Amino acid sequence: MTTEIHRDAWGVPHLRAPDPFALARAQGLVTARDRAWQLEVERHRAQGTSASFLGPGALAWDVFARRARLEDTARRCHTALTEHDPGTAAWVAAYVDGVNEGLADLGEDPSRRAAEDPSRGVAPEFSRVGLAPGRWEPWTPLAVWLSTHILFAGFPAKLWREEAVRHLGPGAVGLFATDGPGTAGSNGWLVAGERTVTGHALLAGDPHRFVEDPGVYQQIRLACDEFDVVGLAVPGVPGIAHFGHTGTVAWAITNAMADYQDLYRERLRRTGAGVEALGPDGLWHRAARHTEPVHVAGEDTVEVEVLETDRGPVIAGGPEGLDDGTPLAVSLRYPPRVTGDLGFGALLPLLRARRVADVDRALDAWAEPVNVVQAADTEGGVLHRVAGRVPVRAADNRVRVVPAWEPGHEWTGWHPLPRAGLTDGVAVMANQRGVAAALGVEFAPPHRADRIRALLGERRTWSAADLPAIHTDTHLASAAPLLDHLAALDGLTGPAAALRERLLRWDRRMDADSEDAAAYAQVRGAVVRHLAGQPAFAALRTPPAYPEVLLPWLALVPRIGYALEHLLRAEELYGVDRPALVRAALEEVAHARVGRPPARWGDTHRLAAWRALPEPHNGETTAPALSGDHDCVLCTSAVPGLTDLAARGPAARYVWDLARREDSRWVVPHGAHGAPGHPHHHDQLPLWLRGELVPVVTDWAHLEKESDAPPRR
Repeated sequence: MTTEIHRDAWGVPHLRAPDPFALARAQGLVTARDRAWQLEVERHRAQGTSASFLGPGALAWDVFARRARLEDTARRCHTALTEHDPGTAAWVAAYVDGVNEGLADLGEDPSRRAAEDPSRGVAPEFSRVGLAPGRWEPWTPLAVWLSTHILFAGFPAKLWREEAVRHLGPGAVGLFATDGPGTAGSNGWLVAGERTVTGHALLAGDPHRFVEDPGVYQQIRLACDEFDVVGLAVPGVPGIAHFGHTGTVAWAITNAMADYQDLYRERLRRTGAGVEALGPDGLWHRAARHTEPVHVAGEDTVEVEVLETDRGPVIAGGPEGLDDGTPLAVSLRYPPRVTGDLGFGALLPLLRARRVADVDRALDAWAEPVNVVQAADTEGGVLHRVAGRVPVRAADNRVRVVPAWEPGHEWTGWHPLPRAGLTDGVAVMANQRGVAAALGVEFAPPHRADRIRALLGERRTWSAADLPAIHTDTHLASAAPLLDHLAALDGLTGPAAALRERLLRWDRRMDADSEDAAAYAQVRGAVVRHLAGQPAFAALRTPPAYPEVLLPWLALVPRIGYALEHLLRAEELYGVDRPALVRAALEEVAHARVGRPPARWGDTHRLAAWRALPEPHNGETTAPALSGDHDCVLCTSAVPGLTDLAARGPAARYVWDLARREDSRWVVPHGAHGAPGHPHHHDQLPLWLRGELVPVVTDWAHLEKESDAPPRR
């Protein structure tokens, strides 16, 4: 059997090979052809070399990647993988060989290759920055995985808590508790066979991440003599880690919101031999130290001092403190750096899984990031568990930055990973306190999970065709506290009174064409800004001098915006007169609206997809309007008080049908191909905006015909 590459009507690659190693090579090859620019950006980001062609805007990330030792950690993990699991290491190497083959196909002149054959995955960005594809190493996929997920646990939130407690007291931790502006979440739900029309389970959901162009998830099918799996792969990483369907078992994940990374305040001093750190034994210990040059396109090279104590790499400050002179250094301890294991040993067993028990065993090897997993099989088996490594340590470690020189903050083992069952044939995961509650500190509000459960309760039985309607539900339960404050106001001016009455009649749906939703968002934003301007929060308005990459967790307006529900409901808020503040915000918005044409939510709530290299202005139409909001099931996250643009949202949607895999559906925000102008670059975007999904194709004879057909536009 030779390796075959087919594509369906949406350009999704379907690969068939004689064995897993030939298949991994084919996956690397087709990914390089489809996502060459994306792969090279991710490789450079993992190495901390992206500023060399992206310029100063990428410098902050590169410095963080160097100081956090992402590449070195990936190398360590690969060495351990080669020693303890040589079969998986060889499989990863086969993928890398395929990537290198595909990148080599681009030749030395990507623009010429694009003109000759635009279907070969060449992106014009290479020519714009003068970059030629480089060579991938066997450890590069591990580095890409680590780079993609290093911030998933939101460890910078501990820096925010330190600042909030320092200025406002311990109560600030609970008041500002949210899932935060820099983390990722997801929706997922499992409906057991007793609640479906076929008698077989359904899995559905949507991972919420920064929406990137090209997308962070790649629709793909991987088939060989051992398995046949459809799913969503991460470009640059072999296999299908997060969302897959083997025909007899399917699985899906959400972020568990577990806390598994620690920050330590370090006391460092320079000596004639280098740098030393004060340990919990009261002694000074030698810290590893070296410097690395970070090249920046158009600017001078930056020298970065890389330090590592017995706790971990120093990611902020140093012996001389922070950039503003604050005498502080902070080190990061994270599981792969400690164990030399990223969990890649789970990837091949997942592809080979036939039943829920196989998925369960595979996930025992999972490490990073920590996920809640749901799975179901054709024999009626179901699974709802946490997968990953969470260290056992003192409670303070989970909440704040702890002093490295004090004993009692060591890691002493790993938490057992909790499991849960179904309730009335249903399990819902939406980053809320649930199965992973014992492992985390801050979780998403319960609104998305509660809403999904309520919607599933509206009928007894479900089909795969029914579930996409849940993906796009726009009810905003978190609007209640602000609306309650509005209801209590009296003595308003005419425009403000009319606006209040309108909002109190609103159906609380954040639909793109809703004028009421736009009005609510305007009032909400004004309330957030008024709160941020209160004297009680003055000390938090200027973030401390931490590295730029950590600052999204330290910005006051987003913190207030996402914690608004708590702040409006607290018994007392540092002397802030909230009724007066809400009144002022309502009056401000009401009078600003007088004489202006009515606005709809979608006028300002638009998709702001992340691109490593923004497209040049060419008269392109305005970004598409979006429905939804941060706490809706349709989670398209704006930053209240700052912007209505949404950089985060569903990075994919899926429905896995265990009765007939061919009845499964999926969609991504843009398309299967990464090159601008390619027919499959943005062809799924209209469907994604409407909440529609495309079929999962499984018939090889049909695929052979599809491959010969012209692309769908």
